[in-house]
Amino acid sequence: MDNPFKKILDSASGFLGGNTSESAVGIDIGSSAIKIVEIKKKAGKAMLETYGAISLGPYSELDLGRVTNLPAEKIVEALKEVLKQSGVATTTAALSIPVQASLIFTIELPPQVKESEIPNIVPTEARKYIPVPINEVSLDYFLLPKKEPTFEEANNPEVPMTNNEKSEVLVVAIQNDAIAKYRSIVSESKLEAGFFEIEIFSSIRANLEHELSPVLLMDFGASRTKLSLIEFGTVKSFHIVSRGGADISDAISKSLNIPFAKAEEMKKEFGLYENPAEKSLVDIIKIHTDYIFSETNNVLLNYEKKYGRTISKVILTGGGALLKGLKETAENNFRAEVQIGHPFAKVNAPAFLEKVFENVGPEFAVALGLALRKLQ
Repeated sequence: MDNPFKKILDSASGFLGGNTSESAVGIDIGSSAIKIVEIKKKAGKAMLETYGAISLGPYSELDLGRVTNLPAEKIVEALKEVLKQSGVATTTAALSIPVQASLIFTIELPPQVKESEIPNIVPTEARKYIPVPINEVSLDYFLLPKKEPTFEEANNPEVPMTNNEKSEVLVVAIQNDAIAKYRSIVSESKLEAGFFEIEIFSSIRANLEHELSPVLLMDFGASRTKLSLIEFGTVKSFHIVSRGGADISDAISKSLNIPFAKAEEMKKEFGLYENPAEKSLVDIIKIHTDYIFSETNNVLLNYEKKYGRTISKVILTGGGALLKGLKETAENNFRAEVQIGHPFAKVNAPAFLEKVFENVGPEFAVALGLALRKLQ
């Protein structure tokens, strides 16, 4: 059997391969659009060179904003076009792997297991979670840090030490077919692959600083919402809610009997703010946002029960994070600080573009996170 282990994880960031560079391009091939960011290192600082996006709907004869499932040759066509439009100069790129082509989960190991034994144990345990033969995926793992003993535990011999509890291991599996597909896209686009990385790790790098308390990152995509619970820079829990921005536009289109393109336009213009001409719009959108927040609350409840920790902050990212009124809705839902991600704050860029980046930043988080990793 082929060795299932490849180096995918590096602390909180997952990648296949990787190297440092003075310039870097991050490419995020999403379900509805491709986003790219090029940055350069100048005087030890990351400087923005260029960025761009292209909708994939027209390449599948669909409306802008629609979820697509394009063959590789169509993705290549769109990628070449956005690279040309953006004037990207670098030919070595980092690409994201979508979460639907991967699995991220944690397994528990007994306290007596030695760290040297983990490489032999993980593939056996991982089989319980992976619905395909183990030789069809590339596996990696990261031993999650145990929580520090409390003052009482450390100073009172009568109190049992909780760090004798089971070890937790974060396991990542990527389909080998997905890696092969993206290698082909890179090659056909006349690029070289610096590395591949699961999209959520790129997003975490672009959105988080050095928070010590648990943080929830909500990534609102076109087809799904990805929930990452991060503590000490490490993913402790990951979940997918199978609902995204395209579902909301589709519901508006069907409920109001209007074209999808018009529904997408109304969603962006009004969001959860009342539309005087169509008062039912908020109710239609709320059906979906309420579902997403309800599912998220269940995830948080399970996390709190398991770890005895509550989140201190929620960061909204992804294109759907810009839905008007979403931040206020999130503030009413969570007992924590809520922020909209501002990934471009991590790079130097012209001051006159600051307002633009506040409005488009969440959409480019994955592409920027990839580029930042490339510069490290």
